[in-house]
Amino acid sequence: MNPFLSLAITILVLLVILFVVSYVLNKRTPVPKGCEQIKISDEFCLNCTNTDCKIHEKLDLKKIKEELASKEEEE
Repeated sequence: MNPFLSLAITILVLLVILFVVSYVLNKRTPVPKGCEQIKISDEFCLNCTNTDCKIHEKLDLKKIKEELASKEEEE
């Protein structure tokens, strides 16, 4: 077997192991004190400037703006 192929396979396996370990450690990390009750709100997302956010991409911003405008008109 080619020594470069075995080196490539070893590096790939190590990267997969590193990913799995970091993923498990991230899932086991407790939420910091004071952040337990934080929830993402539509209003907060409208003011956010991070356009690469996956949550921001899933929101229907036009619909949310219309709902907020109608709520403000009712009040």
